[in-house]
Amino acid sequence: MIKRRIEYLFLMVLIACLYGIFYQDLSSFWNFALAGVYFFIIFITMFSLMLEERSPSHTLLWMNVLLFYPIFGYFFYLFSGQLYLKGYLFKRKRRLARTEWERLMRKEVTPDLSFLQDNQQSFAKIANKTALTPISTGSRATMLKNGHETFTEIKKKLREAKKFIHIEYYIFRSDRLGKELMGILIEKAHEGVEVLFMFDAAGSLALSARDIKKMEEAGIKVHSFSPLKYGFFNQKFNFRNHRKIIVIDGEIGFVGGLNVGVEYLGENENFGFWRDTHLFLTGEAVYSLHQVFLLDWEYVSGEQVIGNHVADKSRSPVDNNEIDGAIQVVASGPDTQQGIMGNLFFAMMTSATQSIWIATPYFIPNEAIRTALKAAAGKGLDVKILVPEVNDSFLTHYASQSYFAELLRNGVEIYMYKKGFLHQKVLIVDGNLASIGTANMDMRSFHLNFEVNVFLYDSSSIRDLVAHYEEDLEDSEKIGAIEHYKRSWISKTKESFARLFSGVL
Repeated sequence: MIKRRIEYLFLMVLIACLYGIFYQDLSSFWNFALAGVYFFIIFITMFSLMLEERSPSHTLLWMNVLLFYPIFGYFFYLFSGQLYLKGYLFKRKRRLARTEWERLMRKEVTPDLSFLQDNQQSFAKIANKTALTPISTGSRATMLKNGHETFTEIKKKLREAKKFIHIEYYIFRSDRLGKELMGILIEKAHEGVEVLFMFDAAGSLALSARDIKKMEEAGIKVHSFSPLKYGFFNQKFNFRNHRKIIVIDGEIGFVGGLNVGVEYLGENENFGFWRDTHLFLTGEAVYSLHQVFLLDWEYVSGEQVIGNHVADKSRSPVDNNEIDGAIQVVASGPDTQQGIMGNLFFAMMTSATQSIWIATPYFIPNEAIRTALKAAAGKGLDVKILVPEVNDSFLTHYASQSYFAELLRNGVEIYMYKKGFLHQKVLIVDGNLASIGTANMDMRSFHLNFEVNVFLYDSSSIRDLVAHYEEDLEDSEKIGAIEHYKRSWISKTKESFARLFSGVL
């Protein structure tokens, strides 16, 4: 925090120096003195940059910005989402999360995964060690396709709740769908069911204060994650909680790509049809998903719930002796190991022996993932990337397309989904290893957002995921390498401009 205050002091001094040089009638001595102070501060900042664990290209980029864009460059540097800040901002949350997951892993009996193929077992070892979360063979996952199927099931299970409902969303709107769900929550609270409700302060700006008050008056505990008014000057506003979690009675859980709003039902004219995927969990994996929620709840509420909540006492495997693959819940974000989700995606891709299928609304891959995709395609594997034809953001749309030429040249197939807006976040390897959850294939999900994904090993639910992906390809158009090469210079310019912001998209 001291470093942050010094940086703001430096900004004020830089402004004062340039104001004195260009707008005051000072002697040559004072002009040289002010210029000396200005460049002294710039070089101190550049030296500090060199000491940070950034890539050489990023370090040189920021040095050029600081040198050649007076004031604006320094201001942009301060508010660019500098990742080192999360070390201070989320130190307590990260320490608590690691302690809790390590405690759970010490209690966990490692299941027999010998039924998995060699590449799946290899990835399981990496994921288990990296994520510090247990892999369960006593769980079941059911795919829920699109909004109507997902929210029909969610509303049904909410009404059946007996003990508690714990709910966490990035976007929760006060529209028709949001009010219907809030009505159910209020009804259950009146019945004596414990309801904990958490929402992201930036994502849920459309959640009205009146509706929040109604929930609180009904006995629902409501907290926002990282309120904007407290986070501007320390950049806390840049680290958002992108998770979508519902846990009911400790027995069932929901997680995936769908937020709460009528656009997720395809009822928004600007978006049209909304293609998304959610996951319904039962069994031991619900326990891990619930721990993610409880850790977030402790952080925003200050309550001591880990180890005290009734659902924290035991785990309930599904009532079925037949193993249906394995399931692992993995949380990522500023409270976990740096870049864990991107690292796991990379590990999945490098384990592939037949195919890699990706569906994501925002495709901003890091260098490691681009290398893995090109290498897999070069070995003859079936590598497909499915993205929406029309995006909800200018920058993400053109930044995504800026990576197409490189991948197309190396044999990667890219498809544009044309039926509507594709929002699902899916990675399928060899048709028997998959990831689904809240994390996009972009830098923001890898480094800035709090995310949660479910990794499926040889689960029967992957067959549904594969079938849905093949259906989506029928509603898509394959991009030809030659046609893409011939795109207009205007499109190329937009792509190059948008790619400059890839680090925070």
